[in-house]
Amino acid sequence: MDAPGDLEGPRAPGGDDPAGGAGETPRWLSREQVFVLISAASLNLGSMMCYSILGPFFPKEAEKKGTSNTIIGMIFGCFALFELLACLVFGNYLVHIGAKFMFVAGMFVSGGVTILFGSLETFSGLGLILGPPVGGFLYQSFGYEVPFIVLGCIVLLMVPLNMYILPNYESDPGEHSFWKLIALPKVGLIALVINSLSSCFGFLDPTLSLFVLEKFNLPAGYVGLVFLGLALSYAISSPLFGLLSDKMPPLRKWLLVFGNLITAGCYILLGPVPVLHIKSQLWLLVLILVVNGISAGMSIIPTFPEILSCAHENGFEEELSTLGLVSGLFSAMWSIGAFLGPTLGGFLYEKIGFEWAAAVQGLWALISGLAMGLFYLLEYSRRRRSNSQHILSTEEERTTLLPNETLPNET
Repeated sequence: MDAPGDLEGPRAPGGDDPAGGAGETPRWLSREQVFVLISAASLNLGSMMCYSILGPFFPKEAEKKGTSNTIIGMIFGCFALFELLACLVFGNYLVHIGAKFMFVAGMFVSGGVTILFGSLETFSGLGLILGPPVGGFLYQSFGYEVPFIVLGCIVLLMVPLNMYILPNYESDPGEHSFWKLIALPKVGLIALVINSLSSCFGFLDPTLSLFVLEKFNLPAGYVGLVFLGLALSYAISSPLFGLLSDKMPPLRKWLLVFGNLITAGCYILLGPVPVLHIKSQLWLLVLILVVNGISAGMSIIPTFPEILSCAHENGFEEELSTLGLVSGLFSAMWSIGAFLGPTLGGFLYEKIGFEWAAAVQGLWALISGLAMGLFYLLEYSRRRRSNSQHILSTEEERTTLLPNETLPNET
């Protein structure tokens, strides 16, 4: 196995780089990086399957026991709440407690940040794909307890795998804090985007299965297949958008903005909202979920490299400590949304029904998308004005110097 010291570290822009630049991505991953990728993929797959198996059957099972939709949403939200608390700790103190789990080090410093992030999101999507149908099938065939036992055993089997293949990474603590990172205006708005998209995903967990069961009278196993429309399109589109945004970085901002706006439209049509007078049909619901999965991939994938580049532009070190802060921020914002989405979703479903609750959820994505778009337009205007002033000042300096340069010729 390659030693940690063999990994190529980050290079400062403009420095000596025989490969041709700091942003150039190596063609092949090392053996160590492949192991890290496998470990990260197994983590994403197992954790998302454990969470997503609940969707097809748990809300109905909880309803049978007299649980309100609000409480059902809070049960889903508890997972994300404690994930948030853990992320705040581990993201800030990762370099103090050891960075073996910090799989991004060996890959993100190489330059291909977005491609690999998109690839790992494929396994999150794969977990979302397998979880609902597997959970629905096991519940329908063997009862309530079996889905949890099977998935728990699968995740436990991944523990020795990760203990064996993950290398150790060492890094010095950075000078910057989590709060300094999130205080950057651009990072704060991207955090809002992450939060809104996570909330949109979380909203569906306690509400969609109940809506489908009541509206279309499908068994639990088939409800899992409805969830498949969202998860499958997200899993397929994530690496494609990762590749696209890595090859064309200026495109990231527009993927992020338009992805949010499309997501907002999807949630308005998910019911659909009654004011549109569109009849709810199963094929339309699945189609909207497929489009939603694609739009989510458009929005989520660019967020990590955008935060990372913004951090580097504002003086954060190009090393593991910054990656830990960015990763912790992403996970924390995702967890906040994953807590608020099902909690508020369950409450709104109980009070105003699925159609209006989904529209309210879409409003959140609409606001974050418009805010992000406005920021990018202001940023573009500010840079253009700054460039114009720089050109003007250069012309003025040249004008003042020209008479002095021509004076000897005149004499």
